[in-house]
Amino acid sequence: MAAKELILEVKDFNVDFWVEGQWYPAAINMNFKLAAGEVLAIVGESGSGKSTTAMGLMGLLAENANVTGSVKVKGVEMLHQPISVLRKFRGKEVAYIFQEPMTALNPVYTVGFQIVEVLRNHFDMGPESAKERAIELLTLVEIPDPALSFNKYPHQLSGGQRQRAMIAQSLACDPALLIADEPTTALDVTVQAEILDLMRNLKDKLNSAVLLITHDMGVVADLSDRILVMKDGLTVEVDTAENIFNRPKHPYTKSLLASVPKLGSVKVRKLASSEAKAQPVLEVKDLVIEYPKRGRIPAFRAVDGVSFDIKPGEILGLVGESGSGKTTVGRAAIGLLPVHSGSIKLLGDEIAGADMKKLRAIRQHTGIVFQDPASSLNPRLPIGESIGEPLFLAKLAKGEELNRRVEDLLDSVELPRSYRNRYPHELSGGQKQRVGIARALAMSPDLLIADEPTSALDVSVQARFLDLLQDLQDKLKFACLFITHDIGVVDILAHRIAVMQYGKLVEVGPRDQVLNHPTQMYTKTLLAAVPVPDPKEQKKRREARAKLLAGAGIKTKTLAPASEEKSSAPAKATVKKAAPAKAAVKKAAPAKKAAPAKPKAPAKKAAPAKPTTKKAAPKKK
Repeated sequence: MAAKELILEVKDFNVDFWVEGQWYPAAINMNFKLAAGEVLAIVGESGSGKSTTAMGLMGLLAENANVTGSVKVKGVEMLHQPISVLRKFRGKEVAYIFQEPMTALNPVYTVGFQIVEVLRNHFDMGPESAKERAIELLTLVEIPDPALSFNKYPHQLSGGQRQRAMIAQSLACDPALLIADEPTTALDVTVQAEILDLMRNLKDKLNSAVLLITHDMGVVADLSDRILVMKDGLTVEVDTAENIFNRPKHPYTKSLLASVPKLGSVKVRKLASSEAKAQPVLEVKDLVIEYPKRGRIPAFRAVDGVSFDIKPGEILGLVGESGSGKTTVGRAAIGLLPVHSGSIKLLGDEIAGADMKKLRAIRQHTGIVFQDPASSLNPRLPIGESIGEPLFLAKLAKGEELNRRVEDLLDSVELPRSYRNRYPHELSGGQKQRVGIARALAMSPDLLIADEPTSALDVSVQARFLDLLQDLQDKLKFACLFITHDIGVVDILAHRIAVMQYGKLVEVGPRDQVLNHPTQMYTKTLLAAVPVPDPKEQKKRREARAKLLAGAGIKTKTLAPASEEKSSAPAKATVKKAAPAKAAVKKAAPAKKAAPAKPKAPAKKAAPAKPTTKKAAPKKK
């Protein structure tokens, strides 16, 4: 059998950041290869250097980064190349799916325009043909009403829908190498399964190589051929997926796998009799939320007739697809959205129709963890001030007492106390999410709204956070509305589960009943899409899911390569020689990361623009 074409070759790859007059290593002596049709997964804790490695391959790091070694794509050296050379590879030969779609997509352009821009930069396509292909890509990634969503701006889509739009953009040119940095983080399990099918189809049909960066070991089991495990910038183990999952060698790999939540692995959680008989902390009855008509856009009913309650010490897991209304319910529950009709009572106080003075008093009993940590933290405040701000504004602590409370909260989410003086852009995605969790717990709330609080956390930190949340709840007895697409997490935490679809509750019941004996077909398809951290078992589940969908008459979509589309350029289409100029560099990466990494130390101190993944002795240049 002929040897597969080598797509990516990385040798002696190192990344160091110049921060406050010192060099800090982020990726140390990385060596790996990736052939056509192969999937290599890089896994490890938040801050281990996974994303830094991926961004450094194509020169997308900030100016205070020093990158050394060799990175070859199809035999062409990428490091320290002029931007004109990198433009020909970015988007066409090498495509990225970034971790945070809200910050990676351009907020002033529609998602359709951004996909068309990529297509027209790299293929000889007219505007209508490009639009046709863009709408087809949006359809393939399950964007609701693709023709209408084509003209929407990123902020008009839900978190999961933004992620899908960015995946559509990445797949537009059928890249030889797809670098997927947490591609399914913001997606519910059913769409995640569809996206994994799309990526698998891309790999098989176009013989593309995939570099997958994720903390979801179920996704790794579903897709990867080989696994590279990172810790503190170092490679600790590289092997086949089967060996890593069944015969791990390194202690860190073993501890990582032990932290992965597995369906049915914990006992049923029950409320104490006194808590079960207590008055609800949160009581929602016949809740309807509508977004009013704007111009030609008709009114949209996001939540329709939802009713539930949460007792003290109880966790209600709210699950469903992206855009089903989960986050809307959570925000309305603490008065962040106006209520069209129905009732929301918190500790007996009516929220619907309450004035700002009353809402301010009610909110002192609540905490919320938002879905997107990058956009929910003030970029101008150090994280210590962000965490302590609720306590200061409520006049509960100041001075030394405030400092002590902030340090205790940092300890509780396992961040070093020294991080209190760092800014959000200096932390990794998982570290920013932990800051959001610490801020939500600052007021010792009676009700905690957790909107995807573990979506950006690696499995080991997630396991510790779930233990922390249960411990805190045992002490404080707060009620919790836990909004998530990770059914493995709901299995561990929730006393009851509510399933939403298209703004309505389709099933509500005790955890054991919903997970083991679902009555609705939609719930069954949700559970069938949950990946498990075992390659053989996951293959069986994938086949069983296909049979379930076929039995229900639900068709699965397949990826049609751009080269096979009538609207696109032929398979041998080459990159246009005309200067792609600013459009190409826009789509290669977020604007701030477009400049290639500099090989030399800056002449003066650079702003600490990137996170330092280690606090060990700096590597001096």
